[in-house]
Amino acid sequence: MTESVSSSSSSNRTLGRVVQILDALDVSSCSASELARRTGLSVSTVHRLAMSMTEHGFLRRDSDGLFRMGQRFVRSALEAAALPVLRELQRKTGETAQLWVRRGEHRLCLATVDSAHELRAALPLGTRLALPAGSAGRILARDQRAWAEVAERGWVGAESDRTPGLGSVSAPVIVGEQLIAAVCLALPLVRVTVSPGEDFGDDVVAAAREIAAAAHH
Repeated sequence: MTESVSSSSSSNRTLGRVVQILDALDVSSCSASELARRTGLSVSTVHRLAMSMTEHGFLRRDSDGLFRMGQRFVRSALEAAALPVLRELQRKTGETAQLWVRRGEHRLCLATVDSAHELRAALPLGTRLALPAGSAGRILARDQRAWAEVAERGWVGAESDRTPGLGSVSAPVIVGEQLIAAVCLALPLVRVTVSPGEDFGDDVVAAAREIAAAAHH
């Protein structure tokens, strides 16, 4: 009985410290030493707990070593701006609408709204793909030919580029002259009339511009 009470007490103490850390980060991101100052805990305790919380997605740590709220709590402004637009794009076209961002030499699926068709092009949220394959990959890799296509018509199309039988059309999301993401509509080629771009390019460009406007505000 004593052991059970002791274990429960220890768990409650740890939980209390976790809450202290989360409350401290509600103000702004900071280092482990600043977290210790804000919470009154030792630096070693804060560092140990913060690293464990990072592993589980409650916190994240940037390249400067600062801790901030993790993805379990924070939906990025870009993702929040994109989701309603992607839902409308999927509803209008019937196909899978995605938002991709660059992460090093890969692209990351930040948001996706899957087609309701049984035969569809879909990838799980958080998927990473090597650049520059695919229409979104070519945009995010700043492929010269892709950007010539963007300058000419606003979108980049692909057919069986990454996966045989699948096509896509993508458009850049540009905020303040900075490329921040690419909107992609992905679909099986059996449902294409002319080409992914000719069929849906204008819809994808409009969606990318809408997301850019929402993210800018």
